[in-house]
Amino acid sequence: MPEPVRRKLAVSSWTMLALALVLAGPTLAGNGGVAPPDPVSGNAENVRELYWLVLGITGVIFLVVEAALILFVVRYRGRGRPRDAEGPQVVGHQRLELLWTAIPVVIVAVLAAAVFYKLPDIENRAEASAPGDYLRIRVEGRQFYWRYVYPGGKVSVNEVRLPLGRKVELEITAPAFDVIHSWWVPRLAGKMDAIPGKKNYIRFSANRAGLYEGQCAEYCGAQHALMLASARVVPADEFDAWLRQPPESLGRQTFEAACAPCHGGNGQGLIGPSLRSSTVVGDAEALRSLLENGKGNMPAVGKDWDDTQLRALVGYVNRTFGRQGATGGG
Repeated sequence: MPEPVRRKLAVSSWTMLALALVLAGPTLAGNGGVAPPDPVSGNAENVRELYWLVLGITGVIFLVVEAALILFVVRYRGRGRPRDAEGPQVVGHQRLELLWTAIPVVIVAVLAAAVFYKLPDIENRAEASAPGDYLRIRVEGRQFYWRYVYPGGKVSVNEVRLPLGRKVELEITAPAFDVIHSWWVPRLAGKMDAIPGKKNYIRFSANRAGLYEGQCAEYCGAQHALMLASARVVPADEFDAWLRQPPESLGRQTFEAACAPCHGGNGQGLIGPSLRSSTVVGDAEALRSLLENGKGNMPAVGKDWDDTQLRALVGYVNRTFGRQGATGGG
């Protein structure tokens, strides 16, 4: 290779290395997706600790294997002999073979022991707790939204509100007529499946106020990507006051969660028809029946809702789109 070309390649390599080091700082400072997000509960903290343990062990294995690979490539390289000539034959080494068989077994055993040790604190999903031990919130996975039911019957959609520092038990399920979902807010806890007709439990206590984002982690249909979840952790007294208040904007929240993924945020129509040209949205009784029973390709998104949520959604849709109805189906 000519010297000028070699010099240019060397300069380019050093430039790329310097650029990588400059960009690495901000990336690692913001996690950069290298590790689980900053935990705000003991459950998530255990997930993060287990992640670093597994990454550390597998990282060491990677370095050892790659170093051995490079060593063998250099040690047993062709050294100019003919391409059809066989290299030196290396006989077996019984002790070495036993050693590299035993070491992986020990590594797997260590990892398995660590996982089983941490798992109860990560999932904490034993049978339902005794009344009063935890704040029980029912989490229902539905196509394509989350419905939360609090003590006293208050309902919220997609965003669950949690008290800071108080033990919470989520009863995670899905209606018998729905499909499997998976509730996941990474900074609070691990994934938990919402299985139709079955109840799973996960317990945790949030130790920092804020809004934490999550999503459905189980493919559940055409609009699965829009099935987001969020958890808003607030001071305990603020949560208690909110729980006593009548539901606010429940109709709008329900529309944005249960209707907008198919009909569009402005009712313009997506995989479902436009609401702007529908006569059904202007008929409260017909709309209520459609929500409870479904029709054609539309599932019964409002089946087994309580009357408060049904009335809130019907009222919101009627006010927002009812006067725009002209012709067309619902």
